[in-house]
Amino acid sequence: MDKVVEIERIDLVCEVNNTDHHTVQNGADRLIVRRGQPFTITLHLRPGTHFQNGDSINFIAQTVEAQTKAKFSLSRFISRSSWSATAEASDSTVSLTVCSHPNAPIGVYKLILDQEEGVSLGEFVLLFNPWCKQDSVFLASDAEREEYVLCQDGLIFRGIPKRITVLPWTFGQFEPGILDICLQILDESPNYISDAALDCSERRNPVYVTRVLSAMINSLGDKGVLVGNWSDDYEDGVKPTVWKDSCSILRQWSNDGCRAVRYGQCWVFAAVACTVSRALGIPCRVVTNYGSARDSNGDLVMERFYNEFDENIANDSIWNFHVWVENWMTRPDLTLGYEGWQSSDPTPQHRSEGVFCCGPAPVRAIKEGELTFKYDVPFVYAEVNADVVEYIKLRDGRVFKMGGSTTEVGKSISTKAVGRDEREDITHNYKYPEGSEEERRVYEKANHHNKLAQAGEEPGLHIKIKVTPDMQIGSDFDVYAELKNNTMVTKSCRVMFYAQAVSYNGKLGETCGLGEFTEMNLASTEGGKVTLRLEYAEYSKAITQDRMIKLLALLIDAETRDFYRAKKTIILDGPEIIVNILGVPKVGQNLVADLALQNPLPEPLENCVFTIHGANLTDGKPITHEVGTVGPKELAAAKVQFTPKLPGQRKILIDFASDKLHNVVTYENLVIYE
Repeated sequence: MDKVVEIERIDLVCEVNNTDHHTVQNGADRLIVRRGQPFTITLHLRPGTHFQNGDSINFIAQTVEAQTKAKFSLSRFISRSSWSATAEASDSTVSLTVCSHPNAPIGVYKLILDQEEGVSLGEFVLLFNPWCKQDSVFLASDAEREEYVLCQDGLIFRGIPKRITVLPWTFGQFEPGILDICLQILDESPNYISDAALDCSERRNPVYVTRVLSAMINSLGDKGVLVGNWSDDYEDGVKPTVWKDSCSILRQWSNDGCRAVRYGQCWVFAAVACTVSRALGIPCRVVTNYGSARDSNGDLVMERFYNEFDENIANDSIWNFHVWVENWMTRPDLTLGYEGWQSSDPTPQHRSEGVFCCGPAPVRAIKEGELTFKYDVPFVYAEVNADVVEYIKLRDGRVFKMGGSTTEVGKSISTKAVGRDEREDITHNYKYPEGSEEERRVYEKANHHNKLAQAGEEPGLHIKIKVTPDMQIGSDFDVYAELKNNTMVTKSCRVMFYAQAVSYNGKLGETCGLGEFTEMNLASTEGGKVTLRLEYAEYSKAITQDRMIKLLALLIDAETRDFYRAKKTIILDGPEIIVNILGVPKVGQNLVADLALQNPLPEPLENCVFTIHGANLTDGKPITHEVGTVGPKELAAAKVQFTPKLPGQRKILIDFASDKLHNVVTYENLVIYE
């Protein structure tokens, strides 16, 4: 260029730009913008320097990590489809407006005035832009952008379909330092280490970024964030149920030199993935699938083998629930119509192209049985649509087919509703109604020819398990096996009924209730009932932190030796945390959370601790209050002080833990005023 522009000072106007780009919750101490949307900076010129529009003035935008460059010149108008810039000059200042390409790689950029040796105009972070129609993550709904990009807390659903439980979670994607950690995760991936320039260039594609995150949130095969552990032995780390926010995990990973944090299970992996996705600008939500199948051999059929006592001999795995995420994006690599929500699973249970990751798999492809589409559609399809066939193997080696189910897998698929603390059932997104013509068509397409007919009540012997609504931990209660003889003759039967501790991933523990074989004669159309007493003294020694118990009832026809089986998983209710917020919720004004919980156990609780945390409420880290020992049926109480930092709707999360009682959690919605 002919003339040198001499600059005395540069104002990045961070607060105004960050507000316009929906990143101001990250703070206003640096420039954070979204691609495909203009931002304006002010150049203060040195005395005597003149800036004339129309001069050959050029700029370079390049990522810090690699030599990916975008060169562009001043023009009369901003272009929304390429890197561009315009300028308005006064006597001593220049208002420079810059717009990035809507398909530019995300990351940390330097903006350089291309004259002589180059003049740095500052550094900025570029993110995906769900507000930009040209961006591949564009989301049209304001309410959905608020929920899936900007909302810093949410609800994760666990439990079983008939007893769905809620885990409040702080995603905290705008908490101090979290965005830098999210970018650091990309920089620690094997892709970046092997070819930084190529990796940075590929970061323009949310499909690529989502796939990298799916691999990097778990630690198998790389320097990922979390170690998975389903062993019930967590002495050298943190129990997965202790985590209630993503920021603690991400900060620990970063502060420990990218050493994997111990430990996570599926909902923790998914919650951290949601935080990182939202921080980078990819709309994301956490999804729970009940009766989630893990198809080990890819035949879309779950074969389960048992002996007479329901001990697993060999079987595919069906988890009581499994949690993953969905990310919103277009899929230009696929046929039109498969854009929108894409399933991605960071839990390390599946190798994809040699790496422990899964997705993004188009949800519509899963529903339509398009198993040839990328990425990992067959694996996710089986999680929600596999058939179950069960066999019993006797001690003499004979094997009998017990029947099967077309409805056990993929039930009540759930996510948090937009703008409401409620569950939204999205099962219809993944599968057609059971038994419909569309479902038949999809199963044929997926080579799922062995689907069994749905069975209602049919002739023969039947057994089912009934429970009472009052099943709180610490109490003794009864469960029932109900029998029905729908034949024309009297049946002589034997019944075995027992209870066994179980983890959320289906892993069985010790027996915690066992009845003797009961001999019964059932007349035609007659019913019967067997009662099993579950006592705290027994089940407390067996159950895990999930508070789940599996009930199994086995009915044997004494004449034909036919077997009939019923099973049910129950979750013991925990006590309620009573929360009373003292004070007026204003920015900078101390509030006190008055907390109380009654010990439901007939024995003391040791090492009792209340913990509270919430985005922009607790300085980005949990606040704990140790209560000590609480006697049987006594009240644990605490007053915990916190100070809101920003106005708006906030959620304060409260957790109670002790040596014998874990995973008791609740939340309180707050409106913080200026």
